[in-house]
Amino acid sequence: MIMDRIALILAIIGGLNWGCVGLFRFDVIAYLFGGQTATVSRVIYTLVGLAAIWCISLLFRESLVSDKE
Repeated sequence: MIMDRIALILAIIGGLNWGCVGLFRFDVIAYLFGGQTATVSRVIYTLVGLAAIWCISLLFRESLVSDKE
């Protein structure tokens, strides 16, 4: 499903960004889009958060598919 792939890509981007924050104290999204409070940055942070919520459903879908086999 295309939505799964988009959510996974956004979640990976968010994870890599948090890795940079944790290791280097460098927020890539804020740097690229004008700071943490910039509208574009906030939209990206929101999309990443929604993608992470969507990815939670992947955990449950995989277990349901495994149980049916």
